[in-house]
Amino acid sequence: MEYTANELMIVNAARLLRDGDTVFVGVGVPNLACNLARRTHAPSLLMIYEAGVVGARPARLPLSIGDPTLVSGSALVCSMFDIFSLYLQRGNVDVGFLGGAQIDKYGNINATVVGEYGHPKVRLPGSGGSMEMAAWANRCYIMTPHQKRRFPEKVDFCTSAGFVSGHGERAAAGLRGKGPQAVVTDLGIMEPDETGEFVVTALHPGVLVEQLQANTGWDLRVAREVRVTAPPQEHELQILREELDPQGIYR
Repeated sequence: MEYTANELMIVNAARLLRDGDTVFVGVGVPNLACNLARRTHAPSLLMIYEAGVVGARPARLPLSIGDPTLVSGSALVCSMFDIFSLYLQRGNVDVGFLGGAQIDKYGNINATVVGEYGHPKVRLPGSGGSMEMAAWANRCYIMTPHQKRRFPEKVDFCTSAGFVSGHGERAAAGLRGKGPQAVVTDLGIMEPDETGEFVVTALHPGVLVEQLQANTGWDLRVAREVRVTAPPQEHELQILREELDPQGIYR
């Protein structure tokens, strides 16, 4: 069955989630990955949306964190303050899904400005809840297309902290969560080594290491053993295309 690079990225991100995980969900492709996981291998996944919905079970694709479809069938609706203070900051969130305009070699994310802060080339939406997720979620996953402009050696502005400039600096900064554990792109998967630097650990079918290196802004290293990801299964694509995103808004 044919599939797109974006669908391959979504499916592989979904496979990182474990049954029983509590996941802080955003809109866009992370939203598709989480809902796909809940409909396949992780039926006990607990999804939290930052607007104040716990245990969301959306019947259709939510278009924002405040979409009314998130409320129907949910376990709890509360304030945004409660979501961040009683769940995220207390360590009750297993996974935070993140994205951004730039991700550097230590998993720091820029969603604020491209270029100099005072005179930026592009001014971006900013953090939202992502800096809190990056700091306090027990582990984080990042999803983004693999383009050289998205992967500079150092971000122009650090909106959300990864491993700062090395593994020990994250803990020294007082950030409790383990930080980003994987970056899933449309070419493969990168994971941090013992120093906190991201290296290639998996390639999608038909992709060469050289393609990742050519689309990365630093001298990208490769793990000793690099696996090839499994292609999407027919039932995964069917759920994505027919149930979660039939109009192809995010796919």
